[in-house]
Amino acid sequence: MAVYTEIGDDELRAFIALYDLGEVLACKGIAEGVENSNYLLTTGCGNFILTLYEKRVARGDLPFFIALMDHLARQGVACPVPVRARDGEALRELCGRPAAIVTFLNGMWPRRIDPYHCAGLGEALARLHRAGESFDMARPNDLGLAGWRRLYEGCGARAGDVQPGLADELAEELAFLENAWPRDLPCGVIHADLFPDNVFFRDHELSGLIDFYFACTDFLAYDIAICLNAWCFEPDLSFNVTKARLLVSRYRAVRPLAAAELAALPLLARGSALRFLLTRLYDWLNQTAGALVRPKDPLEYVRKLRFHRGLAGPEAYGIDP
Repeated sequence: MAVYTEIGDDELRAFIALYDLGEVLACKGIAEGVENSNYLLTTGCGNFILTLYEKRVARGDLPFFIALMDHLARQGVACPVPVRARDGEALRELCGRPAAIVTFLNGMWPRRIDPYHCAGLGEALARLHRAGESFDMARPNDLGLAGWRRLYEGCGARAGDVQPGLADELAEELAFLENAWPRDLPCGVIHADLFPDNVFFRDHELSGLIDFYFACTDFLAYDIAICLNAWCFEPDLSFNVTKARLLVSRYRAVRPLAAAELAALPLLARGSALRFLLTRLYDWLNQTAGALVRPKDPLEYVRKLRFHRGLAGPEAYGIDP
């Protein structure tokens, strides 16, 4: 989450007047993340999240995201629910941007990842994938394999500004993945961005999943690989096999993994590392002046990418095949 677009008081009041939410009591920008402009909105009816969609979120994809959150909530997944205005519409326009209000989830995202966080995440991710089986819409992954090539072409030439030799390393890795990427793993709806700041906990229990604006149709096991990268490395970037084992075992208790999915995890983890490395690199090299946002360091994912190279199977992550 972040803030790129400031909202004037009169514009906000006119927008909220379209809803049955009561008087606006407060509206505070949320600085975390890098994609959209997000506000904690407090009205006479409680707390909500107001999002103005920017950057990589295409207007044509917004009905998919809104419908997906509605569907998942009906299936029992703890996630934000879109709030509809009096005319029944959940998507509107504010300050020249597509905008929506969603319900507020209680809880906090974990600043320090403990093993129980990974266990809860694994179960919640599998339940999300299971709930998505009955969702009748699909959306290609714009930041999948083909998207990595576009990202590299947009920032690869300047990668050496961040680390000498990085441009050549990224070119070689991309060429390898384009040749070796799996073709026939089980597909479905994935979150595709389930980092710790998108998962809330209360005490030791997972209380909700947020930020579905990269959700798409792709390999289900790729979502697991994203989580291995985001949750199972320590601050010194050593890999914690206990966390990985808990994450995957709790996932498998809800949705069993095929042998091919398990075998592909090292390759999928490499692809996940490259995807986030490239988006972070692009954002690092193309920062928006004056935005209330903190770009994330791409070099973290350089080290994660290098870790996954040469790993032959799930055993390297502490996972029983």
